[in-house]
Amino acid sequence: MSEQPSGVSRRRVIGTAVASATYAGVARASVGFEPYLSLREAARRIATRELSPVDLTRDMLARTAAVDPVLKSYATVMADSAMAEAQTAAGEIAAGRYRGPLHGIPIGVKDLCWTKGVRTMGGLAVRRSFTPREDATVVVRLRRAGAVVLGKTNLSEGAAAGYNPAMDVPLNPWNHDRWPGLSSSGSGVAVAAGLCLGAVGTDTGGSIRMPASANGVVGLKPTYGRVSRYGVMAMADSLDHVGPLAREVADAALMFDVMAGPDLRDPTSLDAAPASAAKALGGGIRGVRIGLDRGYAFKGIDAGEALALEAALNVLESQGAQIVEVRMPDVSDVPQFWRVICGHEMAAAHAATFPARAAEYGPYLRAFLAAGAAVTPEQLATAQTRRAALTVQLDALLATIDVLACPTSDRPAWPITHALQVGPLDAYHRAWGAAQPRSAEFTMPMDLAGVPAICLPCGFSPDGLPYSLQFTGRRLSEAMLCRVAYCTSRRRTGAAAIRRFRGSSSHSSPEAAR
Repeated sequence: MSEQPSGVSRRRVIGTAVASATYAGVARASVGFEPYLSLREAARRIATRELSPVDLTRDMLARTAAVDPVLKSYATVMADSAMAEAQTAAGEIAAGRYRGPLHGIPIGVKDLCWTKGVRTMGGLAVRRSFTPREDATVVVRLRRAGAVVLGKTNLSEGAAAGYNPAMDVPLNPWNHDRWPGLSSSGSGVAVAAGLCLGAVGTDTGGSIRMPASANGVVGLKPTYGRVSRYGVMAMADSLDHVGPLAREVADAALMFDVMAGPDLRDPTSLDAAPASAAKALGGGIRGVRIGLDRGYAFKGIDAGEALALEAALNVLESQGAQIVEVRMPDVSDVPQFWRVICGHEMAAAHAATFPARAAEYGPYLRAFLAAGAAVTPEQLATAQTRRAALTVQLDALLATIDVLACPTSDRPAWPITHALQVGPLDAYHRAWGAAQPRSAEFTMPMDLAGVPAICLPCGFSPDGLPYSLQFTGRRLSEAMLCRVAYCTSRRRTGAAAIRRFRGSSSHSSPEAAR
């Protein structure tokens, strides 16, 4: 790990590195390699034996070796085990033992999730030497489905907002000087840059959806308890959600179907088996009620993003959906009481190492944990009362509609420096609040209430940064969310963005497409 480079030409890095780099003996990517292939299309080609998992994994590793020394999306690349898993998948498929659409698919796993025999640091210098003896449940399920784990993706320290100065910070592939999103930043960057076909993320205050939004990919935050948290390092036990990031809605649905389900090892896991999100994609949306609070959705947001959101809603309306005016509960104080609850729970999660080893923490998390440890019982009770009220209000709203539409953030990815991301908490929040004053209002309520939400790209800003749209649904409504999002992405007026995103050559990236 090294300090982030500055003043590096994105085009030069992509153009020269891809042409020459290798990783642990892995040859350069094949001439026909398509790094921006969707997971679903790759699965189809693997199932019909048009594409070998071995070739796909080898090519993906070669691309990662070429591009990721700059982008820093991976904390640990697992080249040897990934090739072994790909070879096993190829052998099973050749023998007629095809496991399903994730069989032979290269994915990334957020380095918050345990991986047996492979270090799991969680973005923490204090956990650099931690090597789990077993896989997290979500990793077990993905591997049972035949997925190939390419490596562990980078994240902010402990899944908070700031990074430890001793650890790498991922770079947004659309513009290295823009925010890569919150803690699942490495997963978002890896998916966007064509370094995996899907990735695991976690969301406590927006950390699946904000990286998906910033990097122009799809992020699905499931219902609380829908995906097991066993073997996933805790940020805040009552707020943590595990879900997929992927290039397309159908890809996220396929991953969710494998990841979700009851787990006796997680006491917060839901007992009910989830409905298949992938099978719901072709259902259409005629008669589906889409709620819209124009004040909540549009007040103070980027003008271009507002137009993109309106265009997406027009696309849905043209397919028979009903746009219903609703009133969102007051969420203006959500960031304040979220910080009380999250800080208190995170301080408890780090009690074994903080404050005893406080010097090994970065300045952001050190301050956040200190504040969390200082939360009084009265402050916590007030925050929990406010949370309960918000949950009742949001549940009541969602009971009247099928999904709620809003942006994922009020602006595209904002300008940020490496120094700011590894620096003090106050400086980070001042800059974030000035650049995206309402972003937390679009993500934190869903974590506090435990309801599912999906975000997806819906166009580009004039300077080439992705816009993002979000749908929120009732508990356990992931299938409906994916169905609506799929109809939006399949027919939206900004569909040309997908072609632009993929670029024109086999080695193009979001950066090269600019």
